[in-house]
Order: sequence, then structure tokens, then C-alpha cells
Amino acid sequence: MSVADLLPVVIVTGLHREQRRQAVRELFRQPGAVVLHHDLSKAGEGEVIRQVWERDGLRAERVPLVNDCPCCALREDLLPLLVRLAVAGRHRLAIVDLWDGSDPEPLVATIAGEDVAGDRRMDEFVKVVGVVAAVDPLRVVADLRRNDALADHGLHTGPDDEGTIAETLAHQIEYANVLAVGYASDADEHELRTGLAMLRRLSPTARALTLQTQQLVPAALAGFDVEQAAQRVDPALALLPTQGEDDGVHTLVWRRRRPLHPGRLYEALEQLVPVAERSRGRFWLANRPGVMLAWDAAGASLTVGDCGPWLAALSDAEWEEHPPERRAAAAMEWDPRYGDRVQLLSFTSPGLDIDAVAGILDDCLLTDDEVAAGEPAWRGLPDAFEELLDPVA
Repeated sequence: MSVADLLPVVIVTGLHREQRRQAVRELFRQPGAVVLHHDLSKAGEGEVIRQVWERDGLRAERVPLVNDCPCCALREDLLPLLVRLAVAGRHRLAIVDLWDGSDPEPLVATIAGEDVAGDRRMDEFVKVVGVVAAVDPLRVVADLRRNDALADHGLHTGPDDEGTIAETLAHQIEYANVLAVGYASDADEHELRTGLAMLRRLSPTARALTLQTQQLVPAALAGFDVEQAAQRVDPALALLPTQGEDDGVHTLVWRRRRPLHPGRLYEALEQLVPVAERSRGRFWLANRPGVMLAWDAAGASLTVGDCGPWLAALSDAEWEEHPPERRAAAAMEWDPRYGDRVQLLSFTSPGLDIDAVAGILDDCLLTDDEVAAGEPAWRGLPDAFEELLDPVA
């Protein structure tokens, strides 16, 4: 198939079901469109229901579970289905209406390069042209405070899905290139402005469009850069929101070079994590000087992850194993003492006390005397994050 023959695919994601369905309906008005949805509401009973919505009506079929994994069933069924639709050539647009608690990134990455048959790849048949996150701005701030599990509301994607309302919503918003915004006509103006400002702060590069304004379709079909989207949410490369204020929503971007004391930072988590609806970034601990760590917090829930080594901890030959974007970013901001190691965290919340949060973080850095003691002394500090990370190598 030539590039011109590839089946365009738009991924629609969103915990706010009413807005997501409205976005799907608007996209479905396109000539030759088909909607694909996998209903996971009965996955616990061993059923995944595939729904295919075409001009002549809705068809539903049961899809067998794969390894008792609803996500696996979706993947194993959806990818071949997209290929069949592309080969048949009857449709001009496929709209994938994701299940409520789904993260769109893994699916998009799979569509962009998964092998499907012999030496054929998904991107030889289909092309993701847009990822739309449908949201209600009146619910955004409140939902970004919710630490309850998706499973408590039947929104999870499988038995191993431990995601929360807040972190799932944040990931959906930050990955999409289009935000489809819908709200009640009698919405409180202050709440609306705050919610819209929160969306702009979390996803400054996305196009935010009000539903039913005839703008969603061209925006959703305008094109999607998979690599840029991956970099946007990759802790090693992500360009975080700029510091500032927008309709009462404040963002702090805290950037420092010297290492964080593991014990003092761990003790400060009770203050830092709930202080903002959303915080994320990358950081490093004095006792783990070679490891880049990811900070991902929403709704008073924090995930700390190992993102691999800082380039400063590698030999020249090992640098070549990392993407050129990563090497270029490290070289541009190289520090004579710390190399590419940096504390870079953003906190976003209505009414955020930027000076107070920055002060708490600054107090967690090594003191001048601790810095002067050198790396051997740093490595001997108590490993306060041992419950969240693998043991220190």
C-alpha cells in the first residue's frame, strides 16, 4: 500500500465518557468513517465485547480473552481488524474509541511499528493522524485530586491495572495533541476558566477545541507525530510547562543542579505530593548519582521510576546507545561538575504557593558541607527510597 492508501486512524481517549462519546459522534460524521470500541465492563467475567459502528448500524461480538488479560485481547483483536479494514479499502477513517481508563500511548506506539503478519508492519497499512483527549473542564481540577483507583469505578483495563483517576486523566491530557472540551451551557464562569487554564498548563502544545464548533474534525485529522508525543511524556526528554500563572492556576518549575538528600526528600514527600494537582519531572539523589529518576504525581499519589543512567555516568562509547535527541539535550546543558544531572520538577495547581514549594525542595538539597564531602560520602547516605526503587547497585 502507498502512503496515500494508508487508513487514517484517530484515537479518542478520555475518562469523561459523555465528552468522549460526543467527540466520537462528531468524528463519525466524516464520510466513510467507522468507529471501533472494545467494551471492558465485563472483562472480569471473561468477556470483552468488540463494537463496530458503521453507517448501516452497530455490530457487537464477543472477543476471547488472551491470557486472562483484557488489554491483550484488545491488542490481539484491534490490530488485525485495522489491517483488514485498510486492505478492504471501504473506509476513509477509523476512529478508535478507547475504554475509559486506557492510556493511549502504548496503543499508538504499537500501531506505529508493530509486526502483524510475516515481515509486514502496522504502519504499512494504517497511520495515526490524531490523538484526541475528551474532557470536561469543570471536572478537571477535582478529578486531578482523586486518588481512588480506576477499579473502584469499573474504569480499569484489567485485573493488574492499579491506576488512579488522577494519574490516568493527567496522562491522557498530556499525551494527546487535541483536547476536545465539552461543558454545560450554564457552567460557572470561574470554574470554567480555572479548568481551561489547568488544561493549558498541563498540555501547552495541544489544540483545545470546544465540541460542536466544527473545528474538531480538521484538527483531529491534521497529523500526529508519534516520536514527538513520546518525547513529550518521556521524563528524560520532556519539556515541562513554563513557570507562570494563568487565570489563577500557577506552575512552579524548580531547576537545580546539586544532588538531593534522600532522607530529607523522603520526609518532605508528605508535604510535596499533595501540594499540587499535578507534578512531574526528573531528579537525582545523592546516593544514586548515576540514575535518572522520574517523578510522576497526581491526586496525592506519587510514582518514582528508574529512567536509566545519566549520560554523565557513561563512557563515550555508551553515549552512542542513547537517542540523538537525548545526547543533544545533555550536551547543550552540560554542567562542568554534574554533567547532565539536573533537578527539574514542575508543580501545577490553582493558587499554588510557589515560594513555599521551592523552599521545601531547596531544603532537601545537600548543604555546602555535604557537597564538599564528595560522592563516596553521598553513596553512604541512608537509602530512604528503598521501598520505591530497586536496591542501590
